[in-house]
Amino acid sequence: MPTKKSAKGGSALRRQSYGASATSGGEKTIKSVKRPAVKKRGRPKKKEIVLPEKEQKAEKIIVKRDYLFAVGRRKSAIARIRFYSKKENGMEINSKQLSEFFPTQALQRIVQLPQEVAGVKNGYLSIKTNGGGKKGQAEGISLGIARVLEKYDPNLRAQLKKAGLLRRDARVKERKKYGLKRARRAPQWQKR
Repeated sequence: MPTKKSAKGGSALRRQSYGASATSGGEKTIKSVKRPAVKKRGRPKKKEIVLPEKEQKAEKIIVKRDYLFAVGRRKSAIARIRFYSKKENGMEINSKQLSEFFPTQALQRIVQLPQEVAGVKNGYLSIKTNGGGKKGQAEGISLGIARVLEKYDPNLRAQLKKAGLLRRDARVKERKKYGLKRARRAPQWQKR
């Protein structure tokens, strides 16, 4: 049976087999096929669970300290400083006086430098320090005192910064590497 060629170049019989029918005017009619509705997969919707509200405390306790706090570090030394502005002048380092804890004048000067630069004479400093050596502790205390004085009076920041007292010295001991004696010291090399 010969097939009829349509104007579009396809056969009319072939089109009929695929659901299209040839009409006299060369128009196509397409049968609509109903497909079953596909349910979307995914997470189930979360249901809002309403829990009974607990009684909230009406008062929030705000503890206002009578001191300012700052931390200063240098190498492996850490110093925690408390500045009491209402107490009489003085300084206590690990429950000892300054001259008792730092016997040398050089270390005492490092510790007292921020107060001298800022010109703050009043206030009591309670300092706890640990780790590192005496020089590292002294420089950590100096940084901590500078930070606490900045909190006490923000106008002192310019003077302290100009003197370089607010800068944390980040130089620390370099770690030892395997295959070497120290961080960079290589074992002795022998030619023969």
